[in-house]
Amino acid sequence: MIVLGIDPGIAIVGYGIIDYIGNKFKVLDYGVIRTKSDLSYPERLELIFNGLNQIISSYNIDEIAVEELFFCKNVKTAIDVAHARGVIALCGQLNKKPIYEYTPLQVKQGVSGYGKADKRQVQEMVKLLLNLKTIPKPDDAADALAIAISHCHTSKITGMFRA
Repeated sequence: MIVLGIDPGIAIVGYGIIDYIGNKFKVLDYGVIRTKSDLSYPERLELIFNGLNQIISSYNIDEIAVEELFFCKNVKTAIDVAHARGVIALCGQLNKKPIYEYTPLQVKQGVSGYGKADKRQVQEMVKLLLNLKTIPKPDDAADALAIAISHCHTSKITGMFRA
């Protein structure tokens, strides 16, 4: 199963692609899609859509796992991320890929076994589980890999959460 994990944002969208065979992970790719703040909002959303579309078509993605929007103190940031999540959902839907959503607590639980693990603990577990020499950078890419790992662990136990 090839899983695309996505950490949504408007300036930076983290992505991580893993192949999950049995109980083993193989990293296929990870990185970020960046949009510049001097672009119009529709242009930024288009860049996110096109970037994800290219990733989905370049890898034979089976499933997409996305972090759910959690409470933000800054309403504008929450709305921006919600728009980006809408573009991500549309891209997955148009490519006929199932999309699953996970809260930050579920991601931490799925990767570290502890829902209140701190960012560093989760990153260390991502490095360990994926047999990497270093923690993936930037943080958004590491978070996306954590989302993909969590999806693999969760889907095996629960039979999937569907968005």
